[in-house]
Amino acid sequence: MERMEASDAEAVALARSGDAEGFRVLVERHGRSLFRLAYRMTGSEEDAEDAVQETFLRAYRRLDGFEERANVGSWLYRIAANCAYDVLRTRRRRGGEVPADDPASGETAASVPSADPSPDRLVSSAEVRKRVHSAMSRMSTLERSAFVLRHFEGWTIEEIGQALDLERSAAKHSIFRAVRKVREVLAPVAGALQ
Repeated sequence: MERMEASDAEAVALARSGDAEGFRVLVERHGRSLFRLAYRMTGSEEDAEDAVQETFLRAYRRLDGFEERANVGSWLYRIAANCAYDVLRTRRRRGGEVPADDPASGETAASVPSADPSPDRLVSSAEVRKRVHSAMSRMSTLERSAFVLRHFEGWTIEEIGQALDLERSAAKHSIFRAVRKVREVLAPVAGALQ
């Protein structure tokens, strides 16, 4: 008889008891969403893969400290956000830039869906994406992390504060500064589109 799919809590319990199957369930269940988060934060597949690998290493080492009443997915997301944040901080310290490829790849709110977009719309949409990416590359590590978590992942201010170890007001302020930078680079485009 096949084993029933374990809940996250059951998978954690199995992993704590030394059963590799339990941890494999967690990796398979959450790996893709953690990669998506890390990629959006870092803008690099290689960095995102490193962040996800580090996420699971940290999670495995901290299994005994995981509180049963907590949500496993949220716990893993917080670890992944911190790992991606660490990658960004390291890159900035070394003087590195955010990669030129656009992690949002058309998923920004500025992308205008249309069944048959006109060439003008395609050009303006591409320009908006380019400008948003440019603004994200000029954000501090904290601002970029908070912006991605809020506007791409849909996290609440409280969740962002927990993930980035910030007070609610500091998380809110980081998002505000990031949005202000995006608005500044979009102002010329917004004026031209009206």
